Amino acid sequence: MSIVRIAHEEWRLMRRDRVAMLGLALLLLLGTMAAFTAWDQRRAAQSNRQQHQAQVDQEFDAQPDRHPHRMVHYGHFVFRPLNPLAAFDAGIDPFTGHTLFLEGHRQNSANFGDVRQSSLLLRFGQLSPAFVLQVLAPLLLAFIGHAAVARERERGTLRVLMAQGLHPGQLVAGKLLALAATAGLMLLPALVALAAIAVNDPASTPLALAIALAYAAWLLLWTLGVVLISTWAGRSRDALMALLAVWAVSVVLLPRLAAELAIAKQPLPTRLETDIAVARDLAALGDSHNPDDPYFAEFRRKALAQYRVSRVEDLPVNYKGLVGMEGERLTSELFERYGRESFARQRAQLQHVALFSSLSPLIALRGVSMAAAGTDLPSYRRFLEQAEQHRYTLVQSLNRLQAEQLSWASDRNSRESRISKDHWHGQAAFHFEPEPMGETLQRVWPLAAVLAAWLLALAAALAWATRRLQGAMR
Repeated sequence: MSIVRIAHEEWRLMRRDRVAMLGLALLLLLGTMAAFTAWDQRRAAQSNRQQHQAQVDQEFDAQPDRHPHRMVHYGHFVFRPLNPLAAFDAGIDPFTGHTLFLEGHRQNSANFGDVRQSSLLLRFGQLSPAFVLQVLAPLLLAFIGHAAVARERERGTLRVLMAQGLHPGQLVAGKLLALAATAGLMLLPALVALAAIAVNDPASTPLALAIALAYAAWLLLWTLGVVLISTWAGRSRDALMALLAVWAVSVVLLPRLAAELAIAKQPLPTRLETDIAVARDLAALGDSHNPDDPYFAEFRRKALAQYRVSRVEDLPVNYKGLVGMEGERLTSELFERYGRESFARQRAQLQHVALFSSLSPLIALRGVSMAAAGTDLPSYRRFLEQAEQHRYTLVQSLNRLQAEQLSWASDRNSRESRISKDHWHGQAAFHFEPEPMGETLQRVWPLAAVLAAWLLALAAALAWATRRLQGAMR
């Protein structure tokens, strides 16, 4: 009962602090606004993408009778679908594109990222429930709880309480309970938002629960840290200054520094350098339009041998279609190799950043949050790879139509080189398959373990500080 009474008294003091109550009310209002705003933006963006996807699918199917290779260059658009939990944590989505133009012989990058189309203020962070809890909530906890134990020491009431038989552990536990309740109140708007997302999309419930647990651990971690420093510090002012320094370093400085060091250690080639390298390698593959090209001369020889004929005119299939399929296979393998190399470098960067989670638990929290929300780099890569596979399948099916539906002779006549539009109806439809939930949870457990380790370390440090507090009062 002593612990509850101490917590109740701490809550009474908090309610009398107008600045603390105003800050808490503003944070709750900001969290609620962030949840509603992010959900509305996500709903509008998803509806807009679905509408555009349906429109481009219809336009592709509505193309008239044409030569199949013209459809290869006509191309198609695909739009990245939004994960329901992206309304909670946008992750890297504002910095990456969501629209891909698929065409033959090329692998385009995604375009129309929100940051590039918005004001520069968006680069400093979006108003989302994740941002409020990651950055603002710890700062408010520091202001509200910095004097929890230090106040008792400054006023001289600590000796009086101990003289009356109160154990230091009961005092610290009561202060911890009061500040934890405050942290729980800060978490409430986010929990309501996650519950609403889970109700609207039941399949996302386990991942929403994982996000809720991660942010509960984050706020509990800061609660332990605030009480720990307040227990250690001799004055409230010293505790506040120490907590502000910890917040600035762990929340603002270290995550940014980790990213910059990762970029310096594992730099990515620029877009221009990559384009030049790809163009050079494409030229080395061979020219299908040059009959004297060594690679395609050998390809023609093998094709004639396979069908046991001496001229391409005698092939049972259109040789131009075969060349198109082979050329697409070669260029796609080249694009995939460059894509794998780029993502390997980016993965190395993320691994380097993750090493800093031992110094800043925010890095671990962000990893868990973005992965569960489907807004991290692996989720983005999954979309690009599925879109590329869809592009390759679509282009090769059109090349196969040229090989099988058109003869070598008719392919030279513009009037006879068209085939029915019925052949490409439905071929352009793209269906994105999100990462299985089990794989996502398996991927984030090391970062979740880092948060758990931080909790255990701070709990042990607080227990030690409590024993030290008892010894100092003797």
